Amino acid sequence: MVVHQQRRGGRDRGPVVAVPLTAAATVLAVTAIAGCGESEPSAADGTAAVRAAADVLARSGSARARTAMEMATGGTRVTIRGEGGVDFRNRMGQLLVMLPADVTGKPGHRPITELLTPGALYMKNRGAGVPEDKWVRVDTTTLADGNLVTGGATDPLAAAELLRAADGVTYVGETELSGTKVRHYRGTTDIARAARSAPAHLRGALEAAAKGFSKDTVPFDAYLDEDGRLRKVRHRFSYVNDGPIDVSSTTLLYGFGTPVTVVLPDGADIYAGKIAE
Repeated sequence: MVVHQQRRGGRDRGPVVAVPLTAAATVLAVTAIAGCGESEPSAADGTAAVRAAADVLARSGSARARTAMEMATGGTRVTIRGEGGVDFRNRMGQLLVMLPADVTGKPGHRPITELLTPGALYMKNRGAGVPEDKWVRVDTTTLADGNLVTGGATDPLAAAELLRAADGVTYVGETELSGTKVRHYRGTTDIARAARSAPAHLRGALEAAAKGFSKDTVPFDAYLDEDGRLRKVRHRFSYVNDGPIDVSSTTLLYGFGTPVTVVLPDGADIYAGKIAE
C-alpha cells in the first residue's frame, strides 16, 4: 500500500492511502514509464519502417544525393562517384557521375551528366563515339540490370523501391550521419518481389533486373531518421559479365526540400547512331 503526503500552503494535510491500480491501469502505467526512455524497435517495426521508406521519400518531395558504386572483379576494384538531386514526388533526378582515373594513372573520363526518369536514362558525355553535344537515351526496361548498375550509380528512386521487399530486418543501433541521428537497419530484399510491389512506372526496370542478376536476394543496410526518411542505403549486388562481379552501391540523401529541376533534352539533341560498348 502506497502512502502519499500532500502539502498545500506549507501545511501537511495528512496521509492519503492510494487506491490499488486495476490490472488494466497497471499495464498503462508500465507502458507509460517504459515510453519515457529509448527502446529498441521490434523486428516488425523495423521491417515496416524500411518497407515504407519509398513512400516517405515521396511525401518529402526532394533531396540532394551523393552516390558511390564500388565494383570488384578479378582482383580489380574501382569506385564511381556521383552527386546531384532527386525529385521523389515527380520521379525524376539528375546526377553528375565522376569516373575514376584509368589503370595507367591518366585522368578519367569527363563527368557524365545523367537524367533519371521513369523507364529511361539520359546521359551526356557518354563517350564511346557519341558527339559531346549529344545525349544518349537508354530504355532502362531493356537493361539486364534495370539501371541498378549500368549508369555507375543506382537510381535513388529504385534504391528506395527495392526496400519494399525488405525481409529479415534487424536493428543494428543508433548512429549519426552529418549530425543527424539515424537508426541503422540491416536485412535482405528480393528484386522480383520488389518489382511486384513497385509503382507501375518503376516496375519494368526492376523486372528486368530480377532477370539479369545472378541472385535475386540483395543484402542492404538502411539508415532512417526520426521522421522515417531514408538518409543512407547500401545495396550489395552480384552479377556475371565475363566473370563474377560484386557491386556495393551506396546512396546518401540530405538537404530534403531542396528544389530539383530536371530538363529533358529535345529529340534533336539525342544521338541516334550506334553506341560502342
